[in-house]
Amino acid sequence: MHHPGHATPDRFPAQQRFADGAQYIAGRLTQGTSGRTHTVVDPATGEDVLTYGLAGPDDVDAAVAAAREAFPGWAGAAPGERSDALHRFAAVLAERAEDFARAESLQCGKPLKLTREFDVPGTIDNAAFFAGAARHLQGQSAGEYSGDHTSYVRREPIGVVGSVAPWNYPLQMAAWKILPAIAAGNTIVLKPAEITPLTSLMFAQAATDAGIPDGVINIVTGTGREAGEHLVGHPDVAMTSFTGSTAVGRRVAEVATATVKRLHLELGGKAPFLVFDDADLDAAVHGAVAGALINTGQDCTAATRAYVQRSLYEAFVERTAALMDTVRVGDPFVPDTDLGPLVSHVQRDRVAGFVDRARSYARVVTGGEAPQGDLKEGAYYRPTLIADAAQDSEAVQSEIFGPVLVVLPFDSDDEGIRLANDTPYGLAASAWTRDVYRANRATREIKAGCVWVNDHIPIISEMPHGGYKASGFGKDMSVYSFEEYTQVKHVMFDNTAVVRKDWHRTVFGDR
Repeated sequence: MHHPGHATPDRFPAQQRFADGAQYIAGRLTQGTSGRTHTVVDPATGEDVLTYGLAGPDDVDAAVAAAREAFPGWAGAAPGERSDALHRFAAVLAERAEDFARAESLQCGKPLKLTREFDVPGTIDNAAFFAGAARHLQGQSAGEYSGDHTSYVRREPIGVVGSVAPWNYPLQMAAWKILPAIAAGNTIVLKPAEITPLTSLMFAQAATDAGIPDGVINIVTGTGREAGEHLVGHPDVAMTSFTGSTAVGRRVAEVATATVKRLHLELGGKAPFLVFDDADLDAAVHGAVAGALINTGQDCTAATRAYVQRSLYEAFVERTAALMDTVRVGDPFVPDTDLGPLVSHVQRDRVAGFVDRARSYARVVTGGEAPQGDLKEGAYYRPTLIADAAQDSEAVQSEIFGPVLVVLPFDSDDEGIRLANDTPYGLAASAWTRDVYRANRATREIKAGCVWVNDHIPIISEMPHGGYKASGFGKDMSVYSFEEYTQVKHVMFDNTAVVRKDWHRTVFGDR
């Protein structure tokens, strides 16, 4: 275990950049009007980064009004115009890549190498993808489906979208919500998590600098209970997109239902990692450690439940624990750091509580503690492996959202697939086998929105991301996401250009 001391690089001059506030409405930064403030804290050091005024209902109203005012012009623009603007946006994001990487590392505790190689490039790629998608919003070709009538289908933007994003991937979640919405001609108000607002604000500013009109993208930074609920329930918001826990997702659905909004929910996950007895054990061990520890385990698709066929079980546990012990925990800004802190001390303590309770019913093989020494002021927690827990235990059934992997044995293929499906969640999963028939069966029978084979965690802009069951509904990324931000209209023409007396007579009789 490597514990470097905190380096002193120029982490990010956030105080200067956001001196005018952490609300971005109609193209400018403003202070929130709730009368309360929030302080962004660097989870690696415990030091204050930025104090700003939280958004209240008045700020949400102003942002929605700005989005509503911008909607006709943006929706009425030719697809090529929106596409050109998004291409310029992608270019601005690329020019500012290092700024985005540092800001994301600072507010989240992500290792800088992760934000440089994953979060920021993925966001730029999303922008480039939806720049192309903006020119391909297609309805259905015309056809005569009923007598002398011609029908066709239009896809149209919905209106003002109100989105609520989580704290684990602030930049990427802003991109996943904003880009398909505006590519389809909608305008948007996004509420990021109040503890991680920096890159969402930078994202909106970059859009303005790329020439996207004021009011198309608006950011309100406030609490979920005040700003979030007001946004979700706002009568001028036509669609709500939410990413977060299943419990909060239920509340979002309840509030949105009152105004009969389009609803998109990407909720919790408890991804199974299913290792059959013919798998490449070394590949599976490395995949499990990477899949479980990505973003310090704060990932709804992270590998959290490893089911290993019994003949490989003890070897898998031993080798996974040994590999976890080589993971370098430390300051996100130090180049060789593998694992940074959790997003906050509150989250670290929550994760520690799960592990402490598990000691009464399972074996904590490695980890299970916060490192001391140079890292004691940060929200760090050692990579943790838990073995021999029961299927119905808290560690197996609940979303821990930290650097914790639980390993259980199984005997038959039937049992392994049954256990993989035995939680309320269904966001992602992986199957590890050299047998094409086993792989095909697993991908068919595991109830999840994504099933990887001999890998775990990669995502691409061209393919959809979203869940089954309590993991929600709706897709991020891909053309599936793009189409979710549209509504379908049937248009029908009477081609005869004469009064249809036979139809009138059928309905009204002779008159």
